[in-house]
Amino acid sequence: MRCTTAELVERARALVVPGERAILGIVGAPGSGKSTLAQRLVETLGPGTAVGVGMDGFHLSDAVLAAHGSRERKGAIDTFDDAGYAALVARLADARPGDRPIYAPVFRREIEEPVAAGVEVPAEIPLVVTEGNYLLAGTGAWPAARARMSEVWYVEVAEDLRLARLEERHRAFGKSPADAAVWARGSDQVNAELIARTRGAADLVAELG
Repeated sequence: MRCTTAELVERARALVVPGERAILGIVGAPGSGKSTLAQRLVETLGPGTAVGVGMDGFHLSDAVLAAHGSRERKGAIDTFDDAGYAALVARLADARPGDRPIYAPVFRREIEEPVAAGVEVPAEIPLVVTEGNYLLAGTGAWPAARARMSEVWYVEVAEDLRLARLEERHRAFGKSPADAAVWARGSDQVNAELIARTRGAADLVAELG
């Protein structure tokens, strides 16, 4: 379904019920624009209505990845703490006005590491927008996280645009043009193909320009 950002904002707004908590998941392959969409939804709905929590805060650290021999596959489904993410989503879903704030981790691309307690989620905020690659995956603890979400949207764009964005991102964070292309079309592509296989489980497939 071809969607404008304005249409998606209104669909997200329909999930907002004061005094209750809804969680909207946004999933897509690397470079699809899911993080940008999540940020725009939160900014447009406003700080009293929505807050963003990324799945990427549950990246395993480089030290743990190196110990597992999986540093070169960073971003693959097994390089995340899926159980930790599912536990956080459950806490977020159960929060009600008057409860204490919940603090979620964030992923800092400038250091390529997760940082604990990087975002505060007040209990009074009715909508949490969470985005990441594997929200619709059927293995591990991912289904438990998905079960607590009101809706999950799958975001996609033209493949050439997605790859161009991905290579640009890798270059922006220090990779050479050659390494950026290898990473985007190698490890990232394997992940993208896995993510694409979860497309049919989404409540909405949003095609963005």
